[in-house]
This record gives sequence, C-alpha cells and structure tokens, in this order.
Amino acid sequence: MANVTKQDLIHRVTSSTGFVKSKVRVVVEQLLDLVGESLSEGNSIEIRGFGTFVNKERKSRPARNPKTGETVLLQSRLMPTFKFSAELKSAIAASEAIQQANENRSATQKIEAL
Repeated sequence: MANVTKQDLIHRVTSSTGFVKSKVRVVVEQLLDLVGESLSEGNSIEIRGFGTFVNKERKSRPARNPKTGETVLLQSRLMPTFKFSAELKSAIAASEAIQQANENRSATQKIEAL
C-alpha cells in the first residue's frame, strides 16, 4: 500500500475535474489550513460521510526519560484525532474484503497451475 501525498491529491482532483492545477492546489492547501486552524481553536470538524476531526484530551501521566531513566510527569494535553464515519468504515471493509478475495483466488490459481 502506498501513501497518498498532498501532491497526489492535487493531481487526482485536477485529473478528475479538469480544473487548473494551480487553483486546485490553493483550494487543497486552504482546506488543510482551515482544518488545522479550527482544531487549534478547539473546534471539531465534521465531514458527513467521511469522518470527524476532533481534539481529545490526554491525561497527565508519569513517563521515563529513556536517556537518563528519570521519571517525569507528562502534563495533560490535547491531541488531534480522526474518527471515521460509518460509511467510510464500510467502504474500507468492503475494499479489504475484495482484496482478500482476489488474493485467495490468485493463490488458488497458482496451486492449480502446479
């Protein structure tokens, strides 16, 4: 599985819409900036059918400095998280099931060829 970069997203949107690449880049970068700004302001972002970006509080806890072995207390902090929508979870599960079926079929064909 390959990672999809911001440039890949821009290229895919440009290819599928026919819009000018420079304008698509501005829109994608603006969207990502707004998501980051909203999260830093403590807001959550819900995109129906996709998921929700939200800040979750991580409680303070003791940790160990690996270099010195000293115990330190990590303060509570907000961590940005993403919760998948039910629709996206279903689409991912269906995709994984298709991939698994194709792999099983390919393995069966290789065995039969022997």
